[in-house]
Amino acid sequence: MMEGVTALSKSHPRPRALEDELRDHMVRYQAGNAEGAEELIQGLSPGLFGYFMNQHVPHSDAEDLLQECWMRIHRSRHTYHASQPLLPWVFAIARHTWLDGDRRRNRLAAREVLVASPPEHAGYVTAEVSQGPDVLRLLDQLPPSQREVVLLLKVSGMSVEEVAHVTSSSVGAIKQKAHRAYARLRGLLAKEDE
Repeated sequence: MMEGVTALSKSHPRPRALEDELRDHMVRYQAGNAEGAEELIQGLSPGLFGYFMNQHVPHSDAEDLLQECWMRIHRSRHTYHASQPLLPWVFAIARHTWLDGDRRRNRLAAREVLVASPPEHAGYVTAEVSQGPDVLRLLDQLPPSQREVVLLLKVSGMSVEEVAHVTSSSVGAIKQKAHRAYARLRGLLAKEDE
């Protein structure tokens, strides 16, 4: 039995009937039965939440982990075989969810930098910056990915390589988005001048 399970603890061995009932709910869930899914969630969530809480994470993180775990169970539900016990399959997913969340929290904590006070000016485009056309209105007319590239390149002052890294794109893709954004902005400016 997995350590940290509150609803299904070592002091109360899981009865065969409970395992069979949960397995039946899972089989119905796999078949697309919404009631089976709801009953499975109701039956397993307390034990999963207890498992995450016993990993010494804050309450809100345990809630997030539970949500992520159910997303993973949903995505991989087709891999469960009814001839196998359900709880080891579910708690293997829960364990991987917790490990991935722990790695993510450690990476974020390593990158966080505490500052005494926030900077006075964030350096973002404001309507006051522009003396000509309404820059924000023009930028809002761009597709979101192009707008993001223009803001990162021109407002934040990042290089093409840095923007590629931030957006998980290739340098070529960033150059293409920037080129298309600039062409579209030139067209929008030309229309305003008419």
